[in-house]
Amino acid sequence: QVQLVESGGGSVQAGGSLKLSCVYSGSIFYQCGMGWYRQAPGKERELVSTISNDGLIRYAEAVKGRFTISQDNAKNTLDLQMNSLKIEDTAVYYCAALKYTYMPGTYSCRAAYWGQGTQVTVSS
Repeated sequence: QVQLVESGGGSVQAGGSLKLSCVYSGSIFYQCGMGWYRQAPGKERELVSTISNDGLIRYAEAVKGRFTISQDNAKNTLDLQMNSLKIEDTAVYYCAALKYTYMPGTYSCRAAYWGQGTQVTVSS
């Protein structure tokens, strides 16, 4: 059984920093990476950052230069260091395990397992 548990959310003023952590367990067939996603009120869930099995890192344009994703495979942890936070970063942040998922004609690396989410609130 795959389990992902996030921690580290909270409230912070704009310009401040927070560090999110995710502890994960369980085996995932065809796993291709891990990632952080977020969902703001009234909006769809969106990608924040992912890290592939071979260490390739991807960031959403909105967080590039401010957020840093890191992974410790020995401890099964995934972190997201968030600096220079903006009001628009307010959202519930989710840790996700990615796996290769069949799409018509190809396999795509997609979020397949989710944590329960942790709230991040940035105020002025």
